[in-house]
Formats: sequence, structure tokens, C-alpha cells
Amino acid sequence: ARLGKDSHNSSKPPSSDGLRRKPKSLRERGKARVGGQPGHKGSTLKRVEQPDHVEIHQLGPLCDACGNLIARENVSVSSESRQVIDLPPIRFEVTEHLVEQAQCACGKMHRAAFPEGVSQPVQYGTQIKATTVYLTQYQQLPVDRTAQAMADLFGVRLSTGTVQNQINEAALKLKPEVTQIRQALLGDAVVHFDESGVRVGRDLHWLHSASTATLTWLASHPKRGQEAMDSFGILPEFAGVAVHDGWACYAHYECEHALCNAHHLRELIFISETTQQPWAAQMIDLLRQACSEVGRSIEKGAQSLSKRRQRYYRQRSSELIAEGLGLNPQRQRDPSQPKRRGKVKQSAAFNLLSRLERYADQVWRFTVDHRVPFTNNQAERDIRMPKLKQKVSGCFRSKGGVDAFCTIRSYLATLRKQGRPLFDALAQAFAGNAPSPMPASS
Repeated sequence: ARLGKDSHNSSKPPSSDGLRRKPKSLRERGKARVGGQPGHKGSTLKRVEQPDHVEIHQLGPLCDACGNLIARENVSVSSESRQVIDLPPIRFEVTEHLVEQAQCACGKMHRAAFPEGVSQPVQYGTQIKATTVYLTQYQQLPVDRTAQAMADLFGVRLSTGTVQNQINEAALKLKPEVTQIRQALLGDAVVHFDESGVRVGRDLHWLHSASTATLTWLASHPKRGQEAMDSFGILPEFAGVAVHDGWACYAHYECEHALCNAHHLRELIFISETTQQPWAAQMIDLLRQACSEVGRSIEKGAQSLSKRRQRYYRQRSSELIAEGLGLNPQRQRDPSQPKRRGKVKQSAAFNLLSRLERYADQVWRFTVDHRVPFTNNQAERDIRMPKLKQKVSGCFRSKGGVDAFCTIRSYLATLRKQGRPLFDALAQAFAGNAPSPMPASS
């Protein structure tokens, strides 16, 4: 059974599937055609109304049919035109700052001030700093390759130490903005939570995330459980609905909870494939049916399913759970065996059925409150890019490095969700005027 697990029937990542067959998607087929969907805005390359340069290509002086000279008064510009969109040659530029000075008749010497931020005899400007941070923290380039890219693209030769110093500076300047994100999450009605392992040097740390459709917050901690969650100060004060994958430590917090049904579907697929028990396939169909019905209900502007439909799903779920428990009863300790410490190991089917029964309110909360989604995919997406960063670089070298990444990535991912420009925001942050990460409606 363990050998048969991959990303389609367990929580194993797709990267662990290797070169075997592509796992079957959990999405139902036939609901949407391949390609762009109705209402989707295309991204075709379009002409610009005011080009920066216009080149008129002249005719040859002679007619290629008779060889006579073509009179210039007969020449006109064709109505057909073609545009080429390209980048100009890019090279860094140096601005030298000078200040005036003068001595008053009374003897006092006066001297003008240098602009704010210009404090060194030679230093890098905000655009270069923003570029290095954008490439390393958002586009996931390693520090050394970022230094190479800056030299190849712009002629700016940076040491890896300089790049790292610019990353640390950005993290320091963006801390107040990330604190704003954390505070805003405390007041949201529904927040997604997740955690995943990350290597810091030789040690295993844990990356924790809290997110919504417009906000992303990331932080790291040596621990995965309650000690880490308490230290961040979000879940202990949160009063909304926490969407997560059912990790036991979340149960310590008094907020409302909702479980990720994508995890349940994968576990049910595994049980259906390994045991061939009909209740598992029927539970899969029931969850998918409820998900589709909720989608239609949301399109109509409803906030929940009717009480009758809620009772139907809960009752049908209870019937399938009872059927499953009849086929997968709880294992009891063999009285003939010597006593051992701890609980008796249960089957995967029994554990899943017990969870579906014990936390039925959390499993079916999406039918009661349409603000709660069917899955925890929001958190999965937000934590995927930090995992990619680790795969590219191997690990984070220090705790300070992973903390800086979490701070900068929280800010940039939040702006990206809101459709706001990242590069300009970084440049403004280095100038001391970081744009607020709060959505316009906040």
C-alpha cells in the first residue's frame, strides 16, 4: 500500500512521483473545455498608439520594371505599418552629487545637504537594490546567479556579499509592512493555514503560513506545533474560521475550524484503490457533488445551502461512515500478547472514518458558510514558492536568511495577489517609502 502512494492518493508532493505516469487530477472532467474559458480576457500582443520611434523605409530610386527614375513627388507613405516592441540597450548610469558651500561675511561657513539616503562616497541606488531583491526573493534565483545576471544584463558587478546585504536591508525595511499583514489577518473572517519543513543549514525548521485571497504571511520556526503557532500570535487571537489540513495542534485554538477536503479526497482514493470497498468511492462522489452544488449556490448569490440540503449531506455522510466502520472496525489489543505501551495501530481507513465522523462540522462547513472554501488550496499555493526556493538553493544557510526571505516574500506575494507592481514597491521601500500592503478596500 505504501508503494502505491503518490500525489494523486496521498499528501506526497508531485515532485516525488518521478517519471511514472501522470497522476489523475482530482478535478472532474468535462466541465470546461480545454483553453481559455468564456469571459477570459486574452493577452494578444497589441499595437501601441504612440510609438517611441518611427522609421520610414525609402523606396529604391529606380523602377524595377522599366528602369526609369521614380519621381519623389509621386512617393507617399503607405497606410500599412508594423511595430517591433523591444528593450533599449541597458547600462547602469552614475549620478554624482555635489553640494554648494559659502562663507558668510560674519565668518560662518554654510554648506548644503546631500539628498536623504546619499550617505556614502560610493553606493548602489534603489533600482539596483530592488532588482537584486526581486530576482532572489521573488524569481527564486540563487545569490551567485543573481550577481551573474546583474553583470550580464546591466554591466553591474556585485559580490555575493553585497547581494545578501541588500536582501537583509530590504527585510529590515519591510518588517513594519509585514506586521500590518499579520494584524489584518487577525480580523479576517476566513484564513488559511499550513506548515511545511524547510532546511536551515543542517537543521530542520518549519515554514508556517497564514493567508487569504489578498494577503500572505510567512514565518519560520524550529518547531512545527503549538509552540511555534503560539509564538507567532495569530491563532491564539484569531476569532474567525481557520482552514487547515487537520494537523492536531490546530485543535488547541478556540476559533472555528474547517478541514481541507482535497486531503480527504486523496485519502479516499487511496482506500478505494487498495480495498475496493464501495463506501469510499461513494463518499468521493458525495463530496464532489456537494462541491459542485455549493459552486452553483455561490453563483446565485447565496451564503449557504438550504437546511434541507445540509441535512441530506450530513445524513448521507453518516450512513457511509457507518458502512465503512462496519468493514474497518477498530483494532483491539490481543489479550494473549504481552502488554505494550501506547495505542493500538489502526488502519488508514479507520483513522479517516474516525476523523470524518468526529469533525463532521469542520468537514461540511463549506455547505453552511460559503465564505469557507472546499479545500485549503490557498495555503498550498502560498507555501509552494518558498518550497521551490529551497529546491533551487538546496537550503537556507542561516536562520537570518530564512527570516529575511519570509519577510520579503510575504510582502511581495501580498502585492502580487492585489495586482500591484512589485519592482516599484521594492524601489520605494529602499527609498524609505514602502507602499502599504493593505488592499484598497481595507
